[in-house]
Amino acid sequence: MSLKRTLHHFPLDPASRQVRLALGEKRLAFTEVQVRYWERPKDLTAMNPSGLLPVLVEEDGDDRLVICESRAILDHLEETSPEPPLLGRDAAERAEARRLMQWFDRKFDFEAGGYILHEKMEKRLLGMGAPDLANLRQGRDGLRSHMFYIEKLLQEREWLAGRKLSLADFAAAAHLSLIDYFGDMPWSGSPAVKTWYMKLKSRPCFRPLLLDRWPGLTPAKHYDDLDF
Repeated sequence: MSLKRTLHHFPLDPASRQVRLALGEKRLAFTEVQVRYWERPKDLTAMNPSGLLPVLVEEDGDDRLVICESRAILDHLEETSPEPPLLGRDAAERAEARRLMQWFDRKFDFEAGGYILHEKMEKRLLGMGAPDLANLRQGRDGLRSHMFYIEKLLQEREWLAGRKLSLADFAAAAHLSLIDYFGDMPWSGSPAVKTWYMKLKSRPCFRPLLLDRWPGLTPAKHYDDLDF
C-alpha cells in the first residue's frame, strides 16, 4: 500500500508555505486540508496541542504518523525523501541554510513580517478593525532593513545559502511572498532579490502558491505575474 500524505495548513501562513514548497520540490504527492486556525478547531488541537500549523499526517496501512509544525516536517522530509537534498551536500551550506531558516522564522517575522501580516491579514480574519498605521510603519521599516541584508547576500551568491537552492530560499520566499500578496514588497530598490524571487516563482513547486486566494483578502494585481 502506498504512503498517503495529508497536509493540514492555511494558504497564507509562512510556515505552511515552506512545507508546501518542499513537498512540491521533492515531487511528493499530498492532499491538502485548509484550516481556519484562528478558530482553534478541535481536530487541529487534537493533532497538535499548540494549535499551530502546518501538520503533516502520513498513513501507510494501519500506521499513522502525525508531524507537527514546519521545522519538524521539513527535517522529516529530508530524512525520508532525501532527493533532491534541500539542505545542501556541503556542511558549510547546510549550516548556513539552517541559520537563515531561523533568521526568517524568528528575526524577520519579529521585526518585519509579523507586523505587516497581523495588520493586513490577521485583523481581517479576526474582525479586529482597521490596520494600525504605526505598526504598519514599523513593519515596513523593518522590511527595508532586511531587504538590504538579503540584497547583499544575493549579490554575492546564486542562492541564499550558497551555490544551490535550499530550504533557506523557501523560508525567505514563504515570508516575502505573503508580504507581496498584500502589495508591500519594495522590489524597486532590491534588483538582486527581485531576480532571485522571479527564479523561484518560475519553479513548478511555486505555482500552487500563486493560485492562493482567501475570501476577503484580495492579492495585489502583480502577485501571480511571473514578469512583475
